[in-house]
Amino acid sequence: MIKLNNTIAALSSYLHSKEWLYEDETILSAEKPGDGNMNFTLRITTNRRSFIIKQSREYVEKYPQVAAPSERVLREAEFYKLAGTVPQLKLMMPNLIGLDQENSIMLMDDLGKGLDYSYLYENGKVISEADLLTVIYFIAKLHTSINSETTTRRISNKNMRELNHEHIFKYPYLEENGINLDDILPGLQQEADLLKQDDKLKKAVLALGKLYLADGSVLLHGDYFPGSWLKRASGVRIIDPEFCFFGIPEFEIGVTIAHLKMADQPEELIKKALRHYKNSCSLDEELCEKFVAVEIIRRIIGLAQLPLQIPLKKRVELLKEARKTLIN
Repeated sequence: MIKLNNTIAALSSYLHSKEWLYEDETILSAEKPGDGNMNFTLRITTNRRSFIIKQSREYVEKYPQVAAPSERVLREAEFYKLAGTVPQLKLMMPNLIGLDQENSIMLMDDLGKGLDYSYLYENGKVISEADLLTVIYFIAKLHTSINSETTTRRISNKNMRELNHEHIFKYPYLEENGINLDDILPGLQQEADLLKQDDKLKKAVLALGKLYLADGSVLLHGDYFPGSWLKRASGVRIIDPEFCFFGIPEFEIGVTIAHLKMADQPEELIKKALRHYKNSCSLDEELCEKFVAVEIIRRIIGLAQLPLQIPLKKRVELLKEARKTLIN
């Protein structure tokens, strides 16, 4: 496998070999476009345009010690192709320009410099109602447009699901998982240890894990949280569907609601978002709440930490609420 790097000469040679550069096109710069975890990603600016190049490797880019399926960019490309058959969804995603299947490299148009919605984790930051409803509109449109009743095509993405399953439903509950949570926030390790010793809780979590691994009837983005929503002058855009698969919508919406809670968004705004989704889609709210709980626990005590600014007291409240939801 070719491994991309950020040297202009190497990038130019590769892109010309794929005929992804025009004859008179030269690269001016190559820079990291954001704080993504999973892949090697660059924004390339030329004398004619800018675009994004992304390669998935056999490990997580931010955590090289963590193995990951190298073909995940190919699944992301499948998502763009399938969801892109719906005009309203296509408008809210980057366009796929080129795909090198042998080397798991994808070329997309550049949506422009800007922020994702991770700023919501900062104290006092609230998403506008219009933006949140747009985020919900996209996912509701996806679920109602691409499902077992509308297409015979499927995206299984088993390898990525197994990786995600490990980090959501197992890894946070291991007695020795290599994470010292007191380094993140003093006092957090003690709270995590209580959950790790709770056999009833772990049994409930593993049961949900089986539902996650089972194939479902609806195309899911698979990682629908503020880091996958981009704030642009032209409106909200959606990226990074590399965890996509056909599953159950309760997992998808559960993840979204969990992040709104951890970002300390107003409760009424969260309820409004949920009502907006349910206007278009059916949802088992009790099951959804359980997936909310699982995502909260794994993000607060697991490896994939968020830039949370909520204090220890608030995190403990969320963990206790999540435990109660899961074992009752």
